Amino acid sequence: MPIMEISIVPLGTKTPSVSKYIVKVLKVLKSEKSIKYQLTAMGTIIEASSLDKLLAIAKKMHKTVLNGDVNRIVTTIKIDERKDKSLTIEGKLKSVRKKL
Repeated sequence: MPIMEISIVPLGTKTPSVSKYIVKVLKVLKSEKSIKYQLTAMGTIIEASSLDKLLAIAKKMHKTVLNGDVNRIVTTIKIDERKDKSLTIEGKLKSVRKKL
């Protein structure tokens, strides 16, 4: 199972606050079936059944912000995918916690 970290930054807004845009993309995520996601202070981590699903979700999130009152955004995506075993958000966290 691939995992994606995505950060969408609107540019040229009237305020430095981006929380209203975060709410918009979280609504997109809540409407998606069979995914898990975790909001972080600097982005959102999403776990889905395939890379195609993750990229489709990223596109929806990107377009949701761009289709609003924002004329420009920068979207950064990192993808972690393994062939030898299935990844999960919780599994990655558990692996690190074991070593602390």
